[in-house]
Formats: sequence, C-alpha cells, structure tokens
Amino acid sequence: MIKRRHDYFEGLFLGKSLIDQFPSIVDIAYREFKRRRKVIDIMSKGIVYVSKETKVLNAAKIMGEKHIGSVVVRGDVDYIGIFSERDLLSRVICPGLPLEEVEVQRVMSPRPLTIDCEASIREGARALIKGKGRLIVLDKGMPVGFLSTSDLVKALPGVEGSELKVKKFMTKSVVTVKPDISVTEAAKIMCLKRIGSVLLDQGEGPYAIFTERDLVTKVVARGFPFDAPLEAYASKPLITIKSEATIHEAALTMALKSIRRLPVVENDKIVGIITARDLVEAYAK
Repeated sequence: MIKRRHDYFEGLFLGKSLIDQFPSIVDIAYREFKRRRKVIDIMSKGIVYVSKETKVLNAAKIMGEKHIGSVVVRGDVDYIGIFSERDLLSRVICPGLPLEEVEVQRVMSPRPLTIDCEASIREGARALIKGKGRLIVLDKGMPVGFLSTSDLVKALPGVEGSELKVKKFMTKSVVTVKPDISVTEAAKIMCLKRIGSVLLDQGEGPYAIFTERDLVTKVVARGFPFDAPLEAYASKPLITIKSEATIHEAALTMALKSIRRLPVVENDKIVGIITARDLVEAYAK
C-alpha cells in the first residue's frame, strides 16, 4: 500500500497533467518580463539626422536606402522637427513641389513629440495614437531612438488583449485604383483621402498594394519617373488576413512580413483593411 501511494504521488507531481495545469517558473518569468517591458525594449535604436538645409530628394534617398520612415531634422543647436513619408506625400508630392529644390525645414513636421525611454509600452501606444506619428525616445533628455507603430506591432503578439478580433478594428472602406494610373495620380488620391495605401484592381478583385513606403523606396529614392504606371512599383502578391483572425495574428503577420497594412478577407472578398496604427489603437484602449 505504501509503495502504491508513493507511486501515485510521484506520478502526480511528475506527470504531464500537472505540468499542463501549472506553468513552469520559466513561463511565469517570461510572461512577467513581457508585461514589464518598456519603450526602450522595443524602440528602433539609432536616429538618422539631416540638416535643415537638406533637400527633400536627398532626405528621401536616405530614407529609401535605410528603409526607414523618417529622419530627424537638426537645427543650429538641437533637433527641430521630423521629416517623414507622410510629409513627403502630403507636403511635397501632392502640391507638386520640386524635390530637388525644397529644403526639409520647409516641409517637415515641427515640434516632434517625445517620450521617455522608461515609459511603459501601453503609455507609448497611447502617446503614438494621440500624436498621430512616430515619437522620439529620450534618455535623460537625449534622443536615443524612435517609437513607431511598427515597433509596437512587434510587441503586440505577447500582450494582454491581443485576442480581440480583426474585424472589430479594421477600416471598412478600401480604396482601389486601376493599375495603369500614374504614381502621381495615386499619390494625389492617397493625399486627398488621407490614407497610406491604395489597392490595385483590374476588375477581378485587388491583387497588389501601393504604399507610402513603396513611394519612397521604389520611386523617389531610385529617381524613377512619377508618370510611370503604378503597377510597376506596387507590392505583390497581396498578403491578406481573415476577418475572424485576432489582432495577435495580424500583428504577428505584419512583424514576420515587415508590412504595416493587411487587407481583410471575408467569404473570399476583401471587406476592409487593418493597419499597424489600428492594432496599436486597439491595444491602447
């Protein structure tokens, strides 16, 4: 009887059922680590500066070559603004300003928002949504990195609340264009509707996407013509996600594919689009 009881208790403590029911110390520690992460743990380290006299074309080439969404503009003493993909689209290309002549100080976003490196990830998310752009991360008052929606998305798969459904946070209106329109026409549409991408559709459903990042890296940075057909620079095949997927799955897909936008599919039809900003907004609430 004693032997049997000993075997029973040994099996109870070493058996799979107990391990399955109670997480290991490592699992608990890892979850606690993820919960306690700060902005400094997920930010993009290193800042690329340009002088205020830098021409827009040169700044865009730097952004394209380094695959970054913005540069910090340095003044006579300290930084004075940020020049981003959205600034390039809305303040330069849409108005038809000459990229090779305009200085970044004329079209940058002044008074950039900042956040302390010790702030929590949720605080970073809320600051990003409030500021509607990327944040300069400060350590003892000195810039040490950027915090963008892409940085937040990489952290989302492991945070609380990431099981919410994509369909609850997606944007239902999707803008499609014909593949033979010019880059200039597409840029004007994006600027007018204040969106960061358009989907290409030949009449049988969207099959490619053109984004602000495509505009910078594939067109401006390489000096290619703006009157060329949009299809030449669009990203394909189109990566999508189902409407019943979780924001955890959406964030994981964006992180793995290095993208910031996912068209949402339901019954084999595109019914919306979810962006990195949408995911951050869902987490920030």
